[in-house]
Amino acid sequence: MQEQQGSLEFLSSGSITVLGLLVIAVTGVLCWLAWHRSGYRKQTGWLELLRFVLVCLVVATLNQPEWLKTQPPEHRSTLAVLWDQSKSMETRDVLDAENVSGEPKSRTEAIQPLMSETVWKGESASDTEHTQHTDDLNVVFEPFSSALDPPEEATDLNAGMTHVLDNHTNLRGVVLLSDGDWNVGNSPVEAATRFRMKGIPVFAIGVGSRVPLPDLELVRMDAPTFGVVNKQVRIPFVVRSTLGQDRDVRITLNINQKSESTSATVEKQITKVVRVPAMRQAQDNIVSTLPATGDYTLSLRIDKDAEELIPENNEISAPISIREEQLKVLVIESYPRWEYRYLRNALERDPGVEVTCLLFHPELPKVGGGRSYIKRFPDARELSRYDVVFLGDVGVKDGQLTVEQAQELRKLVSAQASGLVFMPGRKGAHDSLISGPLGDLYPVVLEPAIPEGVGSSAQGYFALTTAGQRSLLTRLGDTDENNSEVWRKLPGFFWYAGVARAKVGTETLAVHDQVTTASGRVPLIVTKTYGTGKVLFMGTDSAWRWRQGVEDKYHYRFWSQVARWMAYRRQMAQSESIRLFYSPDRPNVDDVLTLNANAIDNVGGPLDSGTVVVQAISPSGKTQTIRLQPGTEDLAGLFVGSFVPKEPGNYRLIASSSETGASVQTDLSVQGLNREQQGRLARFDVLEEITKITDGKLVSVSEVPNLLEYLAALPEPEPTVHRTRIWAHPIWAGLLIFLLGVFWVARKMTGTV
Repeated sequence: MQEQQGSLEFLSSGSITVLGLLVIAVTGVLCWLAWHRSGYRKQTGWLELLRFVLVCLVVATLNQPEWLKTQPPEHRSTLAVLWDQSKSMETRDVLDAENVSGEPKSRTEAIQPLMSETVWKGESASDTEHTQHTDDLNVVFEPFSSALDPPEEATDLNAGMTHVLDNHTNLRGVVLLSDGDWNVGNSPVEAATRFRMKGIPVFAIGVGSRVPLPDLELVRMDAPTFGVVNKQVRIPFVVRSTLGQDRDVRITLNINQKSESTSATVEKQITKVVRVPAMRQAQDNIVSTLPATGDYTLSLRIDKDAEELIPENNEISAPISIREEQLKVLVIESYPRWEYRYLRNALERDPGVEVTCLLFHPELPKVGGGRSYIKRFPDARELSRYDVVFLGDVGVKDGQLTVEQAQELRKLVSAQASGLVFMPGRKGAHDSLISGPLGDLYPVVLEPAIPEGVGSSAQGYFALTTAGQRSLLTRLGDTDENNSEVWRKLPGFFWYAGVARAKVGTETLAVHDQVTTASGRVPLIVTKTYGTGKVLFMGTDSAWRWRQGVEDKYHYRFWSQVARWMAYRRQMAQSESIRLFYSPDRPNVDDVLTLNANAIDNVGGPLDSGTVVVQAISPSGKTQTIRLQPGTEDLAGLFVGSFVPKEPGNYRLIASSSETGASVQTDLSVQGLNREQQGRLARFDVLEEITKITDGKLVSVSEVPNLLEYLAALPEPEPTVHRTRIWAHPIWAGLLIFLLGVFWVARKMTGTV
């Protein structure tokens, strides 16, 4: 070990130094003259000497003396090899330069030959000169991924680089073996900046493909969390292709039912062929009907293509629950128009729907009567039982709705996740809804000049928007092409509502095929989310004409889909006295899951205040308790809370109310984030930015021998310099004060003025 070396240094300008020397010289002359006048008395001589020393010390202080102690490195310089062990490194996209037609290696396999100390020390016969420069080099290997559990599910480049910088001294350089993909943590630029400030270069060895390899990838499957027995379940999916030609890809859906035995049995298998364009993606869906209740697993798979190199991303699975269903629907109308009659008949023939009707007949002394009719508007307790309310040509006026009843409908949608369907008519009664409590819910702006709508002798037709072409609400055909053809051939209408435009925050599914306003084509089918519920606007009164030639085929299907779409959230998990629903319905790990609950009090009405608790039991058995908070105003009767799932898999949610003693439970499927998707391109741009900031170099695996020359030329770490500021040290200040005191006392003792 080398010895420490010390030296004295003054931090001063030339003018201060010259002035200080001049002051010392003048002081020396004055001190000698004073001693001479005293007849060379011994006491005066010592006093003047002390004066001269004090002036010298003050001048030295003004020149800022510092003691520098140089400490050579105590250990050998270190080369840190930082290698990526995340799952993206399992991607097989590294081709052998000498055998391009061979099987591609994984990125991990490509860097494996570099995981040896002899590689970085160049210990071979041909590397004699290089070895002389690196024989004292300490090589350490550090893996990195993330702080998640398990860690290989993500990449935190910044944390990996920071760990090396904080835990290793005398770093000569860092070699980064990675594909450059980072998806958690801060930007690696932060760590690179710290390396730059310390003068430590980072050399990156990029692995992976810069261009997409031939691949077919099943990107996602958007299956619902539950379905209804004997009702169609649509499973949308997306397939992406990086092949050079269009492909007809076969999609296979396996439906497995969970059983008490150790192995599940295949209940059903459905196949479909989808045309996937080259270098693009295709979106489609598979439709299935399950005849029995129970818990199922949906497994969607695409066949491996002959040119495909990454088959690991060809399958996705998700659970689904099939259950019995009984929706409660309330239809409110003023006059028994054709639209109302056929809507009521269609809903009554649906075995999963229980229909209740309220027909005001404002020009008659009594409301409509008969099977499934009620004589008055339901009170708050009775209204809370309905999943969907169809509001026909009804307004807030005498003989119809009151302001208080409109407010109850508003609360039903916002706080209890019910659906509300606006179906205006030729009487123009909806004009009175706009200025009342339901104005915020109404998804379109009506033309004040034409409250009774627009009639015409020429038929108008629906035209699906882009959103309508992909929506399940407007899915009347089995394929996208067939669905568009069905809508083009549907019988037209002779009347439509006077709509100026759709409001902001809504989704327009269908418009008039010809008529336009200042804002574009007239919106006819518009949806909106309000609070926890959903709203739909139907701008014509002629959907019943869709029965022409095909009976209930399309008319029944459309309104059946509307009812179930609007009641979807209320059906997630419910018992007689409590209901639990959440959003999103298929969350990923680390998503914020919003929990909503409605509790029913002992008299059958919504519980406005109290305690509702949800216990979330994770797949590993950990239990988290979430206390839901009661809502206010429009959200009265709703209890809201949230939690963040940290594990993929099935959670068990148990909601309970201490006031009523009721509880309900359901399973929640939490998807892994899949941050480390195999088949993604290597991010060489990230690695290049790191090397530019740190004055390093980006090379490929084949260029590692050239990199060794750069490493050999790197300078040794600078010695550590410890700097002691004498002029600002407390001992120095104390010494000056002490000598000044001695000088003062000595003057008094010698009688010097």
